[in-house]
Amino acid sequence: MANNEDLKKIVGSKNVLDDEETLEEYSRDISFVLPVRPRCVVKPKDAAEVQKLVKWANERLSPLVPVSSGAPHFRGDTIPGIGGAVIVDLSGMKKVIRVDRFHRVAMVEPGVTFGELIPAVAKEGLRLNLPLLPRKSKSVIGSMLEREPVIMPKYHWDISDPLACVEVIFGNGEMFRTGAAAGPGTIEEQWAAGGAQKTPYGPGPAAWYRLIQGAQGTMGIVTWASLRCELLPSVEEPFLVGSSQLDKLFELVHWLVRLRLVNECFVINNSNLAAIMAKKWPTDYQDLKDTLPPWVLFFNVAGYDYFPEERVSSQIKGISDITKRMGVEPLGAIGRVSALELLKVVNRPSGEPYWKLRCQGACHDIFFVTIYDKLPELIRTMYDAVDEAGYPASDMGVYLQPIVQGTNLHCEFNLFYDPENPSQSERVRELAISTVNDLMAKGAFFSRPYGESSPIIINRDAATVTALKKVKSILDPNNVMNPVKLCF
Repeated sequence: MANNEDLKKIVGSKNVLDDEETLEEYSRDISFVLPVRPRCVVKPKDAAEVQKLVKWANERLSPLVPVSSGAPHFRGDTIPGIGGAVIVDLSGMKKVIRVDRFHRVAMVEPGVTFGELIPAVAKEGLRLNLPLLPRKSKSVIGSMLEREPVIMPKYHWDISDPLACVEVIFGNGEMFRTGAAAGPGTIEEQWAAGGAQKTPYGPGPAAWYRLIQGAQGTMGIVTWASLRCELLPSVEEPFLVGSSQLDKLFELVHWLVRLRLVNECFVINNSNLAAIMAKKWPTDYQDLKDTLPPWVLFFNVAGYDYFPEERVSSQIKGISDITKRMGVEPLGAIGRVSALELLKVVNRPSGEPYWKLRCQGACHDIFFVTIYDKLPELIRTMYDAVDEAGYPASDMGVYLQPIVQGTNLHCEFNLFYDPENPSQSERVRELAISTVNDLMAKGAFFSRPYGESSPIIINRDAATVTALKKVKSILDPNNVMNPVKLCF
């Protein structure tokens, strides 16, 4: 109890929660990671309180687990790895610190969600490069730190985008700023001199932000971040292309992204498209799915402030030349799905219930990065695995997202299941573990390992594990930041 009293002195008594309902809520999520109850939940109001909490944790050798997004959580990274942990809930840090249209950059605290930031930047004529239908409660900073893929590969210059600079309290209690934010001068002095905290590299020749991205809170706690934004289009023309031949769609994707003709661009199968677009459950889902081809490519052509109609018209002509040569036809609608309606849907967070929970109540994602040439064999490998496991292959969702200027792609399999059905849950859990080695053998690169599959993925490279542990020992010598996650 004395320890909790210390915490109350840091964040205030109202911001230390240890009632049974709260502890149970933070002990589990929609994943197969075993529940572990935290000791308490603390809700800091600013970076100063976060730094005091980290220093307190080092004095008491108490584990801290940072959480910025609201429920539901899916990947097990916010469940304590050991008992006695303190959850640091950053969802109350909601300042949109700055939106700079000229430099196309925004700076926010970790509690700011997509639902809150989208209208804030729109007021300045800007838009976000969004992941595919994030949930309303998803933290923008949380998404960027997890390197979630974004739907406009044209503006995805590096795997870290759209993250720019961050302020982080490392596990040793020291505050550090990355990139242009490192200085010289304070942030306010940099603004006065025309700085915008947009360049992520540095200080020095190192890309320090790469130590924080994908770390699942094991290195420190980010208290603000800046992110690249794009101009809000004044004219848009979306299209859908359906096919049973995935290779033909990706030949078209290659040219669309390579020639920088489109903004949003991704491929999904009919299960996922129906889950996203269905309005009535469950009948509307199956009826809608039956009208769709196996694979659907969505892309959007955009014009901005200067000659928008002429720009869109010229790009559509270029696309038409490519599609005629390939023998495919972009359409304004396929089945009962309108391209314009889909554009409106993907430019905002998911409605409720969250789209991955609509089918059966729970979903487990298996995702990795690969290249186009290896995609067909990886998809066959996954379909063979679900068939062998007795999971209905026709129910599995697939999302394929070109990233980093189309040089590679994010491949994601969505396994929908009923969490109240033990046999279904166990089948999906076994698939989540058993398929990892097979997929890696075929060229899948799991850059974001979570949960039970983390050791299988990370321990394949002993040199990387050694390097990560060395960095961890410098930045978090007492191992207070989310211990037992990844290789720590």
